[in-house]
Amino acid sequence: MTSKLGAFVRAHRERIGPASIGLPTGERRRTPGLRREELAVLCGVSATWITWLEQGRPVTASAKTLSGLATALRLSKAERSYLFRLADKVDPDAHIKDLADAKAKEISGLVEVISTPAYVLDRQWNAVAWNDPAAQLFLTWLGKESLEGERNLLRFMFLQASARDFVVDWPERARRLVAEFRAECGKGIDDPPIKDLIAALRDRSSDFALLWDAQEVVTREGGIRTFMHPFAGRLTFEQMALQLQGRPDLKLTILLQASK
Repeated sequence: MTSKLGAFVRAHRERIGPASIGLPTGERRRTPGLRREELAVLCGVSATWITWLEQGRPVTASAKTLSGLATALRLSKAERSYLFRLADKVDPDAHIKDLADAKAKEISGLVEVISTPAYVLDRQWNAVAWNDPAAQLFLTWLGKESLEGERNLLRFMFLQASARDFVVDWPERARRLVAEFRAECGKGIDDPPIKDLIAALRDRSSDFALLWDAQEVVTREGGIRTFMHPFAGRLTFEQMALQLQGRPDLKLTILLQASK
């Protein structure tokens, strides 16, 4: 994949006319388009890094660097998306815009027609869409007692005192939740939104810090989930976690009433 990424960057570097970005064109140029040194300056990286990238050598490309490349190479939306896919990274800028669009359109519509509690999480495990049954179940996370801007599942689990009484067998659920989150982070663990979330949780919750440092990794799976609701009492559900087609950054969770 590294060789494909390098070939893609080189092809687009060579198609950028120097004059289009204000560089002089009078001197003799041995290569079409931008020189590697010029692209390096525009992206804030070294010319050696650009050279190694185009040669297919194993180099590390952060989301910030890829964003700089996309801007300097004047990539279209589709080209930018392809660049990030080749590098196996998530574009944070596209992610934010896509989430806003998704929540306003098909994602919200999807969860609203589900009759049991359902919600959609993004890569940071922020709830970006949920239905009324979910709001009635998770009063302090998604419901009328929740705080605007604090609808992150991990923040709810570790920073809200009510979660410890609400989630039955909280210690085990908390352990698995952290291990599942680490598994889903993958290579995106150093992306700014996720990195900032982890740092904030480590700083504010000793329980999260201890579990995160344990380095456990498990797959996010379904199974029995039991809650002690302040009004409805003990409620037990069968959880299903589904990947949305065409949206690898979003995951739909549905809670079905468990058989007695």
